[in-house]
Formats: sequence, C-alpha cells, structure tokens
Amino acid sequence: MRRTSASLVAGALVAALAWASSPSSPAVALEPSAGVADLTQDINQILSDSRLTIARAGVVVKSAATGEELYATDAGKLLIPASNTKLFTSAAAAETLGLDYRFPTTVLNTGRKTGSILTGDLVLRGTGDPTMLAGDYDALAAKVAAAGIKVVTGKLVADDTWFDSQRLGNDWSWDDETAYYAAPISALTASPDRDYDAGSVIVAVAADGDKVKVSTTPETDYLKIVNKATVGSATNVLIERQHGTRTVVITGTVAAPYQEWVAVDDPTAYVSSLFRKSLAKHGVKVLGPTAAGATPEGAKELAGHESMTLGELLVPFMKLSNNIHAEILTKAMGRKAADQGTWAAGLKVSTDFAKANGVQVINMRDGSGLSRRDGFSPGSIAQLLTAVRGKPWFQTWYESLPIAGNADRFVGGTLRSRMRNTPAANNVHAKTGSLTGVTSLSGYVTSAEGEPLIFSIMLNQYLSGSPKDIEDKIAVRLAQFSRANPVGAAAQLRSADDAPAGDLECSWLKPVQC
Repeated sequence: MRRTSASLVAGALVAALAWASSPSSPAVALEPSAGVADLTQDINQILSDSRLTIARAGVVVKSAATGEELYATDAGKLLIPASNTKLFTSAAAAETLGLDYRFPTTVLNTGRKTGSILTGDLVLRGTGDPTMLAGDYDALAAKVAAAGIKVVTGKLVADDTWFDSQRLGNDWSWDDETAYYAAPISALTASPDRDYDAGSVIVAVAADGDKVKVSTTPETDYLKIVNKATVGSATNVLIERQHGTRTVVITGTVAAPYQEWVAVDDPTAYVSSLFRKSLAKHGVKVLGPTAAGATPEGAKELAGHESMTLGELLVPFMKLSNNIHAEILTKAMGRKAADQGTWAAGLKVSTDFAKANGVQVINMRDGSGLSRRDGFSPGSIAQLLTAVRGKPWFQTWYESLPIAGNADRFVGGTLRSRMRNTPAANNVHAKTGSLTGVTSLSGYVTSAEGEPLIFSIMLNQYLSGSPKDIEDKIAVRLAQFSRANPVGAAAQLRSADDAPAGDLECSWLKPVQC
C-alpha cells in the first residue's frame, strides 16, 4: 500500500476537514446570491466552447452542506459515463463486500500422501485476486514443497469456478480484445506489476547488437513470440497479440528499449503455466496434465494466500482507473449476494445499491465503463456522491479518488497532471472517465469559503479536440466559488502543455503515463 505524501496532507487539510462533516441535510431553498449568479454565468461561458457546439454536455453542481443545487444543465439526460461507472462499482463493493474483504487463493490436494508422493490431484483454486503476482504463485509452490511433496501422481487442477466462464463484457469492442485494459476476467489471474494489471504480461524489446532482444515480465513461455522487428535509428515498434491466440507479433524498428502491456487470451491457463513452472522449480513434479475443474469434495488445504484488503485495493483501482479490478469486484459482489460470480448478479448488486441511495437514471452494463451502452445522468452521479457521504467507509473511499495536481502517481492518479498550480490542486477529489468522444469528471471540491461542493461533468459526442480542459476550468472555478464575492470572468486555467490524452484514460496508455 502506498503512503500518502506529506505535501498532500498539508495541502488538503482544509478540504479534509470539510469532507469529514456529517451527511448533507435536505436541500434548502436559498435566494440566489451574487456569487451563485456569477458562478452560473462563468460555467455557461466555459460551456460555450465551440467544441461543444454539436456535442452533449450535462453538468450538475450541488452544495454538500445544504443540498442546494447551484448549477444544472441537462442534469437528467442519459449520457455515456466511461470510467465514472467505477464510482458506482467501488461504492457498491465497499458497502457489499466491506473494506476488510480479501481474495483468498488456495492450494488443495485430493487423495493421500505417502512419504513424498501425493496419490491424487493438486488443485489451485482462485477467487479473483487481481493482486496475485508470479512471485505469489511461486510462494504457494514453495509451501507445497515444504509440506514434503515431491511427486503428484494425478493432475494439476485449475479451479476458476468462483466466477462464471464469460471472460469479456457483452458490449466490449472487438479491437480491445488484446488490450491489457480489457483483459479477460477469471477467478484465477495474475498481474505483471504492482499496478495490478491482472490478466496481462509486459513484453519488452531492446536492441542487442544487430538483433532485437525480447523479454517478458514475468518470465513465461505461455506466449508465443514472433519477432519480426529490426534494429533501427528510431523506435517505431508494434507489439500486438493476434486475436484469439497466444501469439504476439512484434514488428517495426527498435533503437531504445520499449515495452507494452499485452492481455493474455486465457488467464486461467496462463496462471496454471506459471504455477506448474514454479512447482518444478521447487522440486515438485506433477505427472498428470493440467485441467480446469471444480475442487472435489473433501479436498484438503495445503497452502494459502490472501490479498490486501479492499480498502487498500481501492487505491490502485480508483487512482489508476483499473478496469479489471472493477469487473472482478462486480463478479465478487454477485458471488457474495447471490452465490453467482456473474456480471448479471454483480450488476444487480450495484444497481440495487444505487437505487436504494436515491439514484434514478442508471443503466449499468459492466463495472468499469468500457461499454458504450452504460448510461448515467449527471444528476444521478451527483445523487450517489451525496448519499455516500454518510457511509462509514466514505473517508477511505473519498481518499481513493484521484486528487487534482498531485504529482504522486498513487495520490494524484489520473488527475496528477491536471489543474496544477490552481485552487483545485490538492483539493478536487474526482473520478475521470474517457472513451473516444466521451469525457467525464465527477467528485468533490471545497470552495474558497470552505464549503464542500459536489459536481458531475459529462461531455459526449464531441468530434475533435479533447475537452478535458473544459472540465478542469469548471472544477477550478468551483474551487474559487464564493457566495459573497463574485470571482469575475473565467480565466485561462491551464497551459496547453498540460493537456491530457483524449480518447482513453491516461493511465491506460502504458508505457506513457499521465
């Protein structure tokens, strides 16, 4: 778990005190002040940007202290949220699973052990832990060896039945199938790094004399590498897994080292290969083949591993907008609530939670927001953000949101390069969202007078030029908001060289980071 930097603690003290207050009281009808009228004028001016002429824009701003609506345009319209969907998934998971929830991964055996020989099968059972690294599977293999087992006469059984066999979301794009941010979902999976990009492998290339050297993290022979790249004067290389296969084709030229995150085709089979290799490394020989299946009745546990808590996982999940975490948590909620590790069961948990907290306009098709059929209204997002303030887990959840302008990657997250050196820096806690033609930003900000505000900004169907700077201008203007003192015309709030990527969450654009 990463520690929050001292600069964040100092810079966000006022905001933290504001958000530590009790839940908002019912909306109070107040006479519009000069400050509110000024805010309305400025947001209208910001939204008059020519890039939004043919686009759809929905914006809601509320006082968390009074419930008063300070600004709204198209608050009830159904719009594509992109990763703002994760606000609903993460909140429902905190409520349903609890912040202390952990994912166990276990090794069990059937049959009987005689001396160093296990007559029976060895079973690896997962429950979806997205934080499992190759080293964790190696540690489990070491525990098997430490139990005195040297030969397994039966099979290595991979039990991923905690979740169903549907690997990809119903509406996910075909051309995302090989992308690490749309990796297949399985109850047995592995991550190559401590961003916990479950279901993917890092493939790296480097010039080695007149040849291109290829390596993977972790080391694995699961992928078939076809290296057609050549050494050149510049690095212009494509590393891509062929759809529906384990084959990764590398083309282009390499001058400087480069790496790419690649989704595996079958996380369960990939994990099985890692575990079998580790067993062999520790002197455990499995005579039978690898097979998928459920753990037999009466199997005895040999070794186990538990993940970090959900409260800790919220940091890489929300800060880096990790899609796979969202989908795994969705299926985990379905398993807990209905004993079904399916998207349908998990999404029902999320939508029921939202509706129980006053959310009206919502259409959830997945947990991450990859689906372009997900639909929320800005008003519904604002309602969720209002309702969760009263939850016992709120403070942990609130701190997991990206924090504007904080350069620490596990504090600022997808907002770390945005709104720097403005009143919004170390103040705005908000979830970003990006797909082609879609951007959103929803969360919390403390005004210039210390008033906690809730906002949701959703921009859809723009054709060119990322309008994320429009979101930033609104958020900064909210940080400047004063009921008593008008701020005046909205200023240029960010330099052009700070502009984030437009079509995808910046944290998805590895190896380039936001």
